[in-house]
Amino acid sequence: GVEVGGRIDRPSPPHTLSLGSILLLPVSSQCKILRCNSEYVAATLHLRGPGAALCTALRSYSLCTRRTARTCRGDLAFHSAVHGIEDLMIQNNCSKQGPTAPPRPRPPNRGFEALDVCDYERSFLYKHGRPPGFQHCAAFGDPHIRTFHHDFHTCRVEGSWPLLDNEYLFVQATSSPVAKGSNATVTSKLTIIFKNMKECIDQKVYQAELDNLPAAFQDGSIDGGARPGGTSLAIEERSPGRHVEIRAGYIGTTIAVRQAGRQLSFSIRAAEEVARAFTEEQDLQLCVAGCPRGQRMSRRPRGRGRVPTETARALCREMLPVEDVYFQSCVFDVVTSGDANFTVAARGALEDARLFLPDVEKLHIFQ
Repeated sequence: GVEVGGRIDRPSPPHTLSLGSILLLPVSSQCKILRCNSEYVAATLHLRGPGAALCTALRSYSLCTRRTARTCRGDLAFHSAVHGIEDLMIQNNCSKQGPTAPPRPRPPNRGFEALDVCDYERSFLYKHGRPPGFQHCAAFGDPHIRTFHHDFHTCRVEGSWPLLDNEYLFVQATSSPVAKGSNATVTSKLTIIFKNMKECIDQKVYQAELDNLPAAFQDGSIDGGARPGGTSLAIEERSPGRHVEIRAGYIGTTIAVRQAGRQLSFSIRAAEEVARAFTEEQDLQLCVAGCPRGQRMSRRPRGRGRVPTETARALCREMLPVEDVYFQSCVFDVVTSGDANFTVAARGALEDARLFLPDVEKLHIFQ
């Protein structure tokens, strides 16, 4: 951390209290500190940074700890929370006086079964006392694959390959040559299957092809069907024929499908638990392991390209000022295809990553 005015300014996000260690500490059966922790996490789950809402949440958290102080005296988790709150209030310039949120009502005998099981983030928070973790994967351009583990490959894959194949989702990308006689390929078709989930959704299939990016599932619907949690799966057109977003709240997952020029791209933000829900037999998933070794290509264009490298670099720099793997991929695609629309594809993938990545420090990859 950096010392500012006699105190340490920590580099961690301003509204994230490190509850992980607190939640692992033993708590006496009478002490209700975990309820205070859960309410604070729920209140700050969607906050983007410091501000009045964060200060209100911290004052509410502090009030909750004071209410349970008598039964928590001597409890390590309780004292860790109290000190953490004080620290965060100082960091974020929150005054001790001010509005607090009313405590959430808790109906008698309300258990997990009574919660909306088709709201993944809320159910996870209820069960674990903390929000879920998330992972990001993308396929765009040539195609270039960014895996859940931040590996980055350029693939020669032609035909149909699974991006994801797990208990909840199946995503298949179909590739074809970017230009006649070229080794490079682009995604020309995407098939996404949301597998049925008893309380929440009927099985739904989404299919996109070049020049056909529908704002509906294959059966014409725009949600998960007639089951109680059907609205926990929804599709939204962000830009007609160019950008569709599918939100699957029942599995804490959001998918973006885009078309730029003559190629499709895919981006996903998936809950860690969902991304890992596969068996040993489901071992071929480009989002998990990247391209098979024999299908990987160098991002250094060889031979004569359709556009000079310096021209491609100038075009890509207009869209991507940071010369990371998104920039390198853009240059490769423009040189190989001669199509300036690949600059838009790389920029779209970067924008999705900025939205979907849980850790923005991992946004740019340099190789």
